[in-house]
Amino acid sequence: MSRTVASMSTTVKQMLVVGFVLVSAIWSGTAQSACAADWYAAVDGKPEGAGTKDSPWDLQSALEGKQKIAPGDTLWLLPGTYKYPDRKQGSSGYVVKLAGQKDKPIHVRALPGQRTIIDGGLSVQAPSTWLWIWDLEIIVSENFTMPRRVEEPGSHPQSYNRPWGGLSVYSGEGCKFIHLLIHDNAQGVSWWKGSTNSELYGAIIYDNGWSAPDRGHGHAIYTQNQDGVKTIAECILTGGFSYTMHAYGSSQAYVDNYLIEGNVAYNGGTFLVGGGRPSRNIRVLRNFLYNINMQIGYTAKENEDCQVRDNVILNGNLSINRYKQVVEQGNIVVGKNQPRPKQPEVIIELRPSRYDPRRANLIVVNFAQRSPVRLDPGKWLNRGDKFRLQNPRDFYGKPVLAARYLGKPIGLPIEGEFGVWVMLKDQGD
Repeated sequence: MSRTVASMSTTVKQMLVVGFVLVSAIWSGTAQSACAADWYAAVDGKPEGAGTKDSPWDLQSALEGKQKIAPGDTLWLLPGTYKYPDRKQGSSGYVVKLAGQKDKPIHVRALPGQRTIIDGGLSVQAPSTWLWIWDLEIIVSENFTMPRRVEEPGSHPQSYNRPWGGLSVYSGEGCKFIHLLIHDNAQGVSWWKGSTNSELYGAIIYDNGWSAPDRGHGHAIYTQNQDGVKTIAECILTGGFSYTMHAYGSSQAYVDNYLIEGNVAYNGGTFLVGGGRPSRNIRVLRNFLYNINMQIGYTAKENEDCQVRDNVILNGNLSINRYKQVVEQGNIVVGKNQPRPKQPEVIIELRPSRYDPRRANLIVVNFAQRSPVRLDPGKWLNRGDKFRLQNPRDFYGKPVLAARYLGKPIGLPIEGEFGVWVMLKDQGD
């Protein structure tokens, strides 16, 4: 009897503690949300606007920090195409100078489910820090009408004659670039050492660059790093005219401290991490490459340490060059003309987004070319959920597959050995 009473007392105490924690958490969230503000920009917004939905700002003044956006605030970009007015050679688009704080980042976002296009690029510059940019599409519209072939060699041909575009990041600690769609620019992402301890997550990057007599130019991702860790995770890279991953620098540049994890690169150029200066602390984990080579290390006479683990490379090869310490484990590498492994016959990975509970990347490697290939998404979808599969190269187009999950495995529309899609879900009625 006394033990039961004691147990009940303990339970009551635990419930009170849990209740206090929950109330405290709710109060803290309410207090934080009360301090944070939602602001709006629109294609036809004005610098003198109030920053509301009915009286939005223009994008340029809002991103340059000329409006009253404070740490913790969110700048919502209403749907439409924001065309940067300077269309000259090399223009990198809208300048971003927004400074959040470690526990109060500033968010720049498209409205959920809406299409917001930045035509001309984004350039993140000091004093930007603790800044999260979400769900925007970045293009240079001239590339839809002008030729992608330039009859002039070099990385900055004058005859290119259009904006550079893309996402260029020169500064900022603790920044995140989440679920961006970046295509048809001179370069997808240009990400330099002034940006530290930051992350590129879930981007879809394709068809950037141009061809020239000397070679293809413009990479999906061109990046250098010295201090802190740059994280490139769960991105999809394809097409284009040069490298997919180009973590590269000369003997004067740094290519250190990278976590490159869970990315998919297919039908594009080499996936490279390395340069002319010794690299250190390189982790390349759980990436999928199809019709692409992975190269870790470039011309440096020696490098320090790397981990290359659990990658799948189909119709390509893996080279790790001149590292003092190498952890190479769990990689599956199958060249173009090599026999396919007997086991596993099929690899299926559904990778839910860390930032959006209704989004996941779905990757299939079908060594056996089995038909059909079936996915059991029961740990991610609930019975009755609507879902759709989008081709990464046509993210806003007609779904490859749209249905409702009925609790049974889903037949996937794969042709051949490899497939990748973005899977999106809506709650059932």
